[in-house]
Amino acid sequence: MEDSVFTKIIKGELPCHKVYEDALTFAFLDIHPIQPGQVVVVPKKQVDYVWNLDDEDYQALMATGKKVARKLKEAFPDKHYVALHVEGLELAHAHLKIFPFNTDTEFHNHPDTGAEPDHDALAQIAAKLRLPDNL
Repeated sequence: MEDSVFTKIIKGELPCHKVYEDALTFAFLDIHPIQPGQVVVVPKKQVDYVWNLDDEDYQALMATGKKVARKLKEAFPDKHYVALHVEGLELAHAHLKIFPFNTDTEFHNHPDTGAEPDHDALAQIAAKLRLPDNL
C-alpha cells in the first residue's frame, strides 16, 4: 500500500502543526478546518477505515481523541460543543476530525480547500492546543 498523506506527515516527510504524539497515534491541525482549531487524529498504522483497526489501535485512537477534545474545550471556552467526525473517506487512512463549535451552521461548514492555509494562525492555535507527547 502506498503511504497516505497522513503517513507522510507522521514520518516527517510533510510538514504539519503537531499537537500530540504517542506510540500509536498522531494529532495535528487540519490546514482547511471546518472550524478554527480542528485537529486530525490518526493511528500511526495506516488502515483504511476505523472499524478495520485492531482493538489496541482503535482504543488508542479514541483515547487520544478524548484528550484532544478536552484540550479543545479548555482552549476554546467560548465554544459550547466539541464535534468528533470519524472518517476514512478522502483517503485510505482512518482518522478523527475534532473541532469546537456553537451552532449547526458552524458544525456543517464546508471549508475552502483551495484557500492558502494561514500558517501563522495555525501555529498560534497549535501552541494553545499542544499536549505533552507520550512516547
